[in-house]
Amino acid sequence: MHSSEAGPPAAPGDALPAVAPQLRALRRRASLTLEAAARDAGLSPAHLSRLETGQRQPSLPTLLSLARTYGTTVSELLGESGADRDAVVRAADMESTAAGGWTYWQAGAAGRGMQALRVRVPHGSQGDIVRVHPGEEWLYVLKGRLRLRLGETLHRLAPGDSAHFDSLTPHRIEAQDPDGVELLFVHTLLQSPTATLCLGPTPGDAT
Repeated sequence: MHSSEAGPPAAPGDALPAVAPQLRALRRRASLTLEAAARDAGLSPAHLSRLETGQRQPSLPTLLSLARTYGTTVSELLGESGADRDAVVRAADMESTAAGGWTYWQAGAAGRGMQALRVRVPHGSQGDIVRVHPGEEWLYVLKGRLRLRLGETLHRLAPGDSAHFDSLTPHRIEAQDPDGVELLFVHTLLQSPTATLCLGPTPGDAT
């Protein structure tokens, strides 16, 4: 995945409280140097260092890339426990997280082969980021209109429209309307050469 390094600075009340120490701990658990982890995730060492010290806030694409690099999930990067693996996620328990201009809610249990999110994409947010990574993605437009570029083709999606595509196809997502767009979003990284990527640690795995 090609991740943007221009994530917003961390600000009081706006930063992800658990992500900085988690990023450092998971990198060390993976026995990766700062330089090696940054290279694998498509970041500069300086940018990863700022993320680990809480000076910068990671975007959602950056979190996905780091989760893949460390063989874990976005939920674990955010310090959320996947031990219970509940089948049902109640609306009252879905806490919002802001990252890179997006707001998203975990809509599925951690530690699964698929990760489900409800995402709000504001107008003008991350519209220039082109993503390329192993796996598949499915999205469904709940509210607003979406511009989805797959390779050289631009698709315009309205509420009720959906898309399912191979994530190795260069893709870009942006809100068409000033009020932004809300999506249901499911992704899997299981086409990666390492089958355990995005599944998170399982009992008996070496850490």
